[in-house]
Amino acid sequence: MIEINNVSYKYKSGNEVLKDISITINDGEFVAIVGKNGSGKSTLAKLISGLEKPTKGDIIVNGINTKSKKETIELRKNVGVVFQNPENQILFNKVYDDIEFGMKNLSINSSDTENIIKTALEKVGMQDYIKKETFELSLGQKQRIAIASVLALNTKIIVLDEPTTMLDPEGKKAIYDILENLKHQGYTIIYITNVIDEILLADRVIVIKNKQIQKDFYKQEILNNIDVLKKLDIGLPVILQISEKLKEKGMNLNLKEFTVNEVVDNILKML
Repeated sequence: MIEINNVSYKYKSGNEVLKDISITINDGEFVAIVGKNGSGKSTLAKLISGLEKPTKGDIIVNGINTKSKKETIELRKNVGVVFQNPENQILFNKVYDDIEFGMKNLSINSSDTENIIKTALEKVGMQDYIKKETFELSLGQKQRIAIASVLALNTKIIVLDEPTTMLDPEGKKAIYDILENLKHQGYTIIYITNVIDEILLADRVIVIKNKQIQKDFYKQEILNNIDVLKKLDIGLPVILQISEKLKEKGMNLNLKEFTVNEVVDNILKML
């Protein structure tokens, strides 16, 4: 569980980025945090992972206060972070060596290291690349290796900060599929994005604007929060745009689950 209690954050310049943020994220939740560039969502990702410390308030991750220097290593074992640019996270020429380094860095010494790495790679569909050179990989493949590096640490909380920003459509779909599978395996996923369509991946959506949480709702409530999303000034998911257009023509689109196949089926039934 992640408990964010009245957290504020200021840069050294004194500029406040987040103000009085309070959220509880339960084990196994897939939460999308959405907001415009500069809204503070990436700062929140760094605070949750302990890369930055709150100016005010506390963040407790599985009983660990992120301000505690003594528990930094333990926090790293609890929360894994995946950033926008996978090339900034890959340090070694071999896929195996790169993932192994992360384990050694957190003093995870195991006689079963190779099997742990193989299992992590299988979860991201990269098991055939264990001996490959990292410079030969596409950006999408490198991002999958970055996720595998987190999984090899046996963490159950993954924070992803706009992980598809640099990827082509094929690379994005691969990441979406991986996250869907990890969700079903019980991982807690915190997904930072400014791509409005990506909120439909999550079970819960948190909207940040003007340094604060403007709205916190579950996906099944999204139709009641269209005005909130419009005020965010980053548009509506395409599915909701279609829904609104069909409503204007007196047709209703069933968006309960928000899967692509269901949306397409519903559209075809109305034609």
